[in-house]
Amino acid sequence: MEQTENTTNELIARLESKYSKLSKGQKRLADYVRQNYDKAVFLTAAKLGEIVGVSESTVVRFATQLGYKGYPGFQKALEELVRNKLNSIQRMEVTYGRISQSEILETVLHSDIEKIKQTLSVIDHKAFNLAIDTILGAEKIYVIGIRSCAPLASFFSFYLNLVCDEVTAVTTNSSSEIFEQLIRINEKDVIIGISFPRYSMRTLKALEFASNRKAKVITLTDSVHSPMNLYSSCNLIARSDMASIVDSLVAPLSVINALIVALCMKKQDEVVSTLETLEKIWGEYQVYSGDELNPVSGTVSVENDGRDTEGR
Repeated sequence: MEQTENTTNELIARLESKYSKLSKGQKRLADYVRQNYDKAVFLTAAKLGEIVGVSESTVVRFATQLGYKGYPGFQKALEELVRNKLNSIQRMEVTYGRISQSEILETVLHSDIEKIKQTLSVIDHKAFNLAIDTILGAEKIYVIGIRSCAPLASFFSFYLNLVCDEVTAVTTNSSSEIFEQLIRINEKDVIIGISFPRYSMRTLKALEFASNRKAKVITLTDSVHSPMNLYSSCNLIARSDMASIVDSLVAPLSVINALIVALCMKKQDEVVSTLETLEKIWGEYQVYSGDELNPVSGTVSVENDGRDTEGR
């Protein structure tokens, strides 16, 4: 966890070491940022300057003076500082304090679009291809995600099961259950850990356990500085929105979709065969009978096999 802590303190360290060399206006900026970093992280250069009483150009020079590549680089450092320090209530207050009720839908959707764009610009294609090869070469595949990441792990496991033979979605009700499910993991296997701020210690411990048993570790997380990467040789980075009451996991889901599609293309014949077999099973056991809505001529008809809910 030291790696994350060092990154968290980097901005404060720069502010302290360069404070004496800053101009009067820049010192006011430094004071404001240190006292209000949870608010400053959401401000544009112009807005930050307006609040402190300096020009936008002074704010940009301030960021450069600290050693960052302009204001965007400074904002990224602020995000790292804030990432693990805001609780859910603070995130809600900050988020909804910035936007009106009428703007919520547009703001959230545009934010999700931006997260996907950012992910596309930063994701390592070599790591993506390595993840595909690692999954295909593993005897057993374990997938773990906790709390808000649990649906991602469940979704990924569901589709991996259509492509690969041995897939385990690690259930996470307790730490002991996790280790019991991983007890036979070895160097022929792979574990995929999914975690975003606030990071899960249970997920981290599971990755550590698997790494100690020489299993390959793939992580899907939000930053190269994420503690999840401590035990991983294959890091997939997807942007998430930590400035919200709900975690925006649209970009991680897109990366998972890409992994599934790539795996299906690599094992196309096997996937087609599996789906053909499933279609026969679904038909034979009437898995979807009476449970489908089919559009007919602009209306919706409900199929029913004539049986009631108790199967009589």
